Amino acid sequence: MSLQNFWRIPVATALLALLAACAHPIGISPLETPVRNETGLNPKKVAYVMTDADRGKEVITAGGGGDKVSYFPYRDLEKSIRDALRAVYADVFVVKSASDREAIAAFGVSYVFSPSITTNTDSPSLFTWPPTKFGIDLTCEVSDAEGKAVATVKAQGNGTAEFAEFKSDFGLAGRRAATQLAEQLKQQVQANATLR
Repeated sequence: MSLQNFWRIPVATALLALLAACAHPIGISPLETPVRNETGLNPKKVAYVMTDADRGKEVITAGGGGDKVSYFPYRDLEKSIRDALRAVYADVFVVKSASDREAIAAFGVSYVFSPSITTNTDSPSLFTWPPTKFGIDLTCEVSDAEGKAVATVKAQGNGTAEFAEFKSDFGLAGRRAATQLAEQLKQQVQANATLR
């Protein structure tokens, strides 16, 4: 092996390691959210908990080709949560804590939804970094205006995208998952007799 070739291997390895360590940013906001039908809404007012710290939580998961992707699930999925609740209830507010009695009383809120989000990504591709599979699990602990736990609502969203589709939208699998999540959250809330 020549001296020139001897140095190419470690340099190429170091370059690949550096590229693999980078996380590519993507967005996972929903493509669409549930339609709000004004005539069929529950007249109650509800709130969901979301803080600036929640919105600033960055998550890094696997992409394709050994790369990673980064995104902000609470920030990007807030629209999914808000619009799902707006498709069920007359009015929806955001509060910074489920124990913020002053805001809850001022808004006249009946229920407070406290979301917890987990995500997973995958891609079998060796050549492209965007994830082709994206999963979202949402659990909302629901309390009443006095802070008493009344229900737990769970929803999931799963999305897939192939290379030909995500050339101009690298987070497409996640955006599809967010769309499915919003619809399932609406259905789960509507189906829960305690939350009527």
